[in-house]
Amino acid sequence: MEPVDDPRLYSGRYQVTHLIARGGMAIVYRAQDTLLNRPVAIKTLYPELSADPLFVEGFRREAQAAANLSHPNIVPVFDWGEDQGTYFIVMELVDGTSLADMLRGGRTLTASHSASLTSQVAAALGYAHRNGVVHRDIKPGNILIASDGQVKVTDFGIAQAMSVEDQIAEEGSVMGTATYFSPEQAEGAPVDGRSDIYSLGVVLYEMLAGRPPFIGDSPVEVSSQHVHGTVPPPSEFNRTIPADLQAIVMEALAKSPDQRYQSAEDLRSDLTRFNEGQPVRAAQRDVAFFGRDATRATPRVTPGERTQAVPMMTGPRTDVRRRRKNPTGVIALVVILLLAAGGVAYFLTQKTTAAVLMPNVVGKTENAAILQLAGKGIKTKVHQEHSSITAGNVISSDPKAGKTLTKGERVNITVSLGVQAVAVTIPDVTQMSIAKAELELGSTKFLLTPKVKFINQAPANVTPVPNVVLNQSPLAGKTGHQGDTVILYVLNPASQLAVPSLVDLTIGQASAALVNAGLSVGPTQTSACSNTVGLDLVEASNPAIGTLVNPGTQIDLTTSTGYCNVRVPSVLEETQGVATSTLHSYHLTVNVSPTDPSTCSPSQVGQVTNETNAQGVPVIGDYVKYNASIIISVCYSSAEVPTTTTPTTTTSS
Repeated sequence: MEPVDDPRLYSGRYQVTHLIARGGMAIVYRAQDTLLNRPVAIKTLYPELSADPLFVEGFRREAQAAANLSHPNIVPVFDWGEDQGTYFIVMELVDGTSLADMLRGGRTLTASHSASLTSQVAAALGYAHRNGVVHRDIKPGNILIASDGQVKVTDFGIAQAMSVEDQIAEEGSVMGTATYFSPEQAEGAPVDGRSDIYSLGVVLYEMLAGRPPFIGDSPVEVSSQHVHGTVPPPSEFNRTIPADLQAIVMEALAKSPDQRYQSAEDLRSDLTRFNEGQPVRAAQRDVAFFGRDATRATPRVTPGERTQAVPMMTGPRTDVRRRRKNPTGVIALVVILLLAAGGVAYFLTQKTTAAVLMPNVVGKTENAAILQLAGKGIKTKVHQEHSSITAGNVISSDPKAGKTLTKGERVNITVSLGVQAVAVTIPDVTQMSIAKAELELGSTKFLLTPKVKFINQAPANVTPVPNVVLNQSPLAGKTGHQGDTVILYVLNPASQLAVPSLVDLTIGQASAALVNAGLSVGPTQTSACSNTVGLDLVEASNPAIGTLVNPGTQIDLTTSTGYCNVRVPSVLEETQGVATSTLHSYHLTVNVSPTDPSTCSPSQVGQVTNETNAQGVPVIGDYVKYNASIIISVCYSSAEVPTTTTPTTTTSS
């Protein structure tokens, strides 16, 4: 990442610091959320596209699609908005790299690693599909690999509900990335979750073979091959690919959706069986045709990897056998497709400030009103309020229908929330399991809508227990209404916890501190001496303080057996005061004994002449116990000889 020259502040909250990447429609930055003091990723639509209501609508849909999905393998969206004409989305900052970077230059991954990564993407897609959302742009650039190996799927820019017809792309074209199109997506036919499975099959193919199954000189050519071409087996490019994994790839890439895996969960299950060494179901079926007449490679180009509008493919597919070549028809088709592509490009790049009349959108659904206004080049800001009008329908618009507007102008529409529901007091579901909390909120007593949101760090003073609600919004005791959403904050299963400091605590105190941190005391306890920690108190832990560990990890403790032995320094020829101070600094007790005056020379008066223990044995350089007694012999003049030994002691510290 490179620092930005202009650290812009979006919405008075998100401070941009570094450039992460530039895409076809947006730029991604690293930013600091100054309100919550955390790093985030902020995705901003290019200024020229922010003026186009069609792209703004797609951007809004990305924010909505991802914000409604809460899964460990999906990058969560925190916020979205507009600042000085620039639209932005705020997401979790993933510390890692993209799969596209890992595969750059035709690199391949091992079979087990490829299966493991694909399995995690399939888990994310399965969750999205169960919630009615098809991604429609699965590709390596939209798959992030965190530093801990966890996969995160991002960029729901063209995702939409399975039952909603796409109106963002120009008629006769389809949005997506040509290299990873499903055949039905290339044809502009309705898509469901099986289209994402095909795209994920292309990604898995590329991980194993070092290239996608179809490459060509243009997105149009690649799209045509998805519809009419035959998939060459990946082992044609990498002979080390296991047969079972190749069977999985080929089933995912079946031309007909009915011959593919019928759900992302089915694909994930087969990948799990492969990694566990069990027979895979795909190997028991013949779902894709490939052989000598497989499509051959042509030079690879970058445009097929961009998310863009590509003309729809038409005509029958080669699900079973190859079609006979018709050069005249192919040439005519290519000419038509190129003309269509030129029309799409013209549509996406034209801007106008022509006047338009405000249409009547009262009574329409929110989405229908937004799309109708976007089609006329009018921006929309939505307000909501309770009313007797059906929930989700437009109550009023400002300005009203018939007013002359300029393309790009913003209008306000008010959407009904329906009749205001019965007021309820939000219950406390913290410290409950997810299932119990959802059951409590959804009971007839409350009729609230629970929504789980995974977090990577527990709130202050809250024990970080997995699969348990750590916090909630709104808080317990607040007044809400039946039907309101209550967000349940749960520790991310992939998150890790730091071992807290336990030094100078008793075993009981350390145990309580570990429980509060989501950890526990291990079965192994050792002991060691310490010059800084008192007897029976914790002096160290394994893993050490600050180490990141999984929730519930057992931490082994080491307690102090008391102070360690001390090596006695030499204080010979030092004065009594200096010698006493030196020995005290070594945590030793000092006793003074006069030296026989007859053995002292005048120059030795006041100096230490010997160091012994209580038994009179010299101890200079020896190791003795902490606070052991050291006897120093001092020369005195005949008039100064004391009549008794003078002990001096020191206290431990």
